[in-house]
Amino acid sequence: MARRVQSPDLVRRLRQVCPDVRERELLRKHVSFRIGGPADILVVPRSGDELRAVARALFDEHAPFVILGAGSNVLISDGGIRGVVLKIGKGVDRVTRDGDRIIAESGVGLPHLARDAAASGLSGLEFAAGIPASLGGAVVMNAGAHGHAMAEIVAVVHAVTPDGEVELRAAMLEYAYRTSVLQQRAAVVTEAMLHLRAADPAAVRRQTDEWLAHRSATQPIGPPSSGCVFRNPAGDHAGRLIDLAGGKGLQVGGARVSEIHANYIVNTGEATAVDVLTLMRKVNALVEEKFGVRLDAEVKLLGETAPDR
Repeated sequence: MARRVQSPDLVRRLRQVCPDVRERELLRKHVSFRIGGPADILVVPRSGDELRAVARALFDEHAPFVILGAGSNVLISDGGIRGVVLKIGKGVDRVTRDGDRIIAESGVGLPHLARDAAASGLSGLEFAAGIPASLGGAVVMNAGAHGHAMAEIVAVVHAVTPDGEVELRAAMLEYAYRTSVLQQRAAVVTEAMLHLRAADPAAVRRQTDEWLAHRSATQPIGPPSSGCVFRNPAGDHAGRLIDLAGGKGLQVGGARVSEIHANYIVNTGEATAVDVLTLMRKVNALVEEKFGVRLDAEVKLLGETAPDR
């Protein structure tokens, strides 16, 4: 087991710039899967200025840290996360409009932002209305749905790096399917500018509502989950392969493959990270045996490595 980060000096410095600093906070309370052990230190900035100050402090102190936004698309180890967890959300969610552009802080929820754009008669974010992510996480992972993705609309990203604050234009982000250069770079996204298109508000709301209805009909909404577990292989869909391989309804402990959408694993109430990882391996074995395809995880695994079960 990795050693806990126990640094009174680090906690003291973080509290100088951000009042909400917690030690040994259970992370299951902060993620959509409702799974995960404690963070050594959880820091929750409540404004853009606090976020930038916290990021600078973490880089100055060379402190190990991971970032949580809305808490979707992640699976946190039962042992938790050693080091600092930086949670970006409420308070870091200011949104302004400049013509057909929206400038928003990284903690704003993507569904809220999509609704706001629709009400303003701006098209381009309709696909994001059902994605349970924060803007920062969506920008980093190039979140997408319905054949569209953030790469189509991100114009500029502002971030704090070890070398200071930077502005990254779209061409610098190296967007590809569910990834960007920001996944390999030490950076904390603070704000993004999205370039949208002026449109009839009623038409934008209608498209948004149609895609939300489709999501409700085809994806599990009730039980806790992390979103899609596996990446779609080229030219196919992971959910289709899992379904045809007989994976729907497969269960390990409290983790079960959804009967509604086979690329979702749901927490039936008491699932552990080990349950989920074991189930992912079983599902992958089914698909590989039937189709010769090895699925890659889309859900991001954070924290101490869980042992095989």
